[in-house]
Parts: sequence; C-alpha cells; structure tokens
Amino acid sequence: MPNSPILVIYTGGTLGMLPGDTGLIPGHNFQSRLRTALKTLSPARQASLPEFEVLEYPDPIDSSAATPADWQRLARDIAERYEDAHKRYAGFVVLHGTDTLAWTASSLAFQLQGIDRAVVVTGSQLPLEADGSDALGNVEAALRFAALPELQEVAVCFAGKLMRGVRTRKWNTQAFNGFASPNYPLLGELVDGSAVLYPIRGLDVQQRGLPRFELPDYKALNGSAVVRITLWPGISARLLAAWLLDDSVQGALLEVWGSGNIPEDPEILDVLAQATGEGKLLAAISQCPQGSISIGTYAAGRGLIDAGVLSGDAMTPEAAMTKLVHLIAQPLSDRERRQRFVTALVGER
Repeated sequence: MPNSPILVIYTGGTLGMLPGDTGLIPGHNFQSRLRTALKTLSPARQASLPEFEVLEYPDPIDSSAATPADWQRLARDIAERYEDAHKRYAGFVVLHGTDTLAWTASSLAFQLQGIDRAVVVTGSQLPLEADGSDALGNVEAALRFAALPELQEVAVCFAGKLMRGVRTRKWNTQAFNGFASPNYPLLGELVDGSAVLYPIRGLDVQQRGLPRFELPDYKALNGSAVVRITLWPGISARLLAAWLLDDSVQGALLEVWGSGNIPEDPEILDVLAQATGEGKLLAAISQCPQGSISIGTYAAGRGLIDAGVLSGDAMTPEAAMTKLVHLIAQPLSDRERRQRFVTALVGER
C-alpha cells in the first residue's frame, strides 16, 4: 500500500498536554498543533515524511488513568480501520502518555496478533510545544517506522530506538532515552534520519500469519480481575490469601526472587495451590529486570511448580500482566489459558 496514509491516533499524554491552572492537562486540537510543529522541520525532512491522517480522541487522558477498557477500545479502533475495505492505512501510530505506554503496547500486541502492518506507539517526556521537547522527534521517527512494510507488529519508538512492544519498559522517569528493552535487542533505529530495521529480529520473520484478532470474543473485565503481587521478605500467607482467594480475582502475577524463588512456607504454598485449584491463572516472573526465571532450579522455587504456578520466563511485568488479562477476557478453558500463557504468541517470551 505505497500510496496509503498512516493513521495517527492521539489518546492523550504528556506529548499533547498544555498548561492548566493546576499543572499540565491533556490538550485538544492536536492535529493542527502537530502539523504546525512539523513545518519547523527542514523542507527535505518534511517532503520525505509519509502522508498521515489524525484520529483525535475527544476525551484525551493522562495515561496514568488508562485501564484495560481503554486498551480494548484502542485495539478495536485499529482493527476496524485495518479491516475497512474503503479506507486502507499503511500503518498506525499511537500517541500515548509514557507512564503506562508499555502496558498499552503490550496489550495491543496480544489483541492484534498476526497483524501485517506496523503499529508504532510513542509519546514524549515533554509537551509538543515545550522548549527543547523530544515530542516532535519521537513523532517523526514513529511515522517513518510505521511506513515500513517489513514492520509487522506492535512496537515502541522512543529516542530513535524501535523496540518490540511486549519487550519494552519505561526505564527512566525524565530522560529522553526513557524506554528500554532489557531482554530483547532493538528492532531498529533511526540512522541519519532514516528508519532502519535490523534483519531477523521482527515478527515478519519469526511468526508471520494471517491476522486473527480476538476482540469479538472479549468480555469486559472488572478492575481487580488480575492482581500483581511483588513478594517481600516476611510476606505472610494471610496477606497472600486476601488477594488471591478473593472471589473477584481470576489471575495473578507473582514477582518472585532471583531465578524463581519463594519462601519455603507450607502455608504460602497452600494458598497458591488453592488459588490454582479454583481455576485462577497464576504466573511468576523475577523481580530482576534482566534475565529469566527457571522455576525449580533451587529447592526454594520447587513449590511454585507443585502449586501450579506458570513460568513467565523473561517476560516484562507489563507483558505478563496484559497477557493474563488478554487470556482471562476470552472464553477459554483453564487448560487452554495455561497452554497459551506458556506459548510465545507475539515474541513476548
């Protein structure tokens, strides 16, 4: 689709914020503001940018307020426009706040499995109109990457780096180079103003297939369907039970120590076993940001296997959590959910 435009979806976030009485607030009229900012680029850079259209959400939000319902809304908007026979887009750019950007990118990757076009998520540490802002550079880079037909997955573009969405984490609260991919190499980089993809690293090579969007099967999830629990020295079985055995909880991500260790406390292990016995989907990842877990390497981690807790390998917390949400939102059997969790769906593990 060489002559098709890119669709830019503006959801809110720092990139589009404007000063308010109590601080920065989500701004409106974004398309006009973006096109004005792009006119400050050199004529050559302007001429080489792909054509684009802007879909501006009428209720832009600070990303700290985003919920799974927002992820589902955004995925539906992309899927509907992907499948629109009258209007074809070459790719998509999602403009999003940085606080939960990696969460949204991970969720979109699971919801849009098999997509054969780019969905590039980006944001900025400073607003578009702020002095010295990184916003314009990030949008320009995202547009260039989204136009590449070889990019066929959900990715995050930040500070000239292109990272797999389900491998990305916010790494710094203020630095322009604020995102990292701790357990997977970059998909590409902006080199001398050109978007360059690194071969063999993308899903176009690894997991290509027809789109199989699962959105029609989704059910609405309440806010506590999946919980995230980081273990600490001295954690009690009573507190763990309060979270895991709550009737509204359907899944949980446990952040354990090292390569997959937990306290050798029979009461804690009993709580985990009871939760999985009730059909709740429990998974574990390491609290260490780099490296994988290997449940059962140490005796202190063997209890996780016995309790039916699944290994998250080297998945990010954002990817592991959104994958649990994704699986629980569908009408799947317990066995199928467990099988899909331990299977790499979009290069997340």
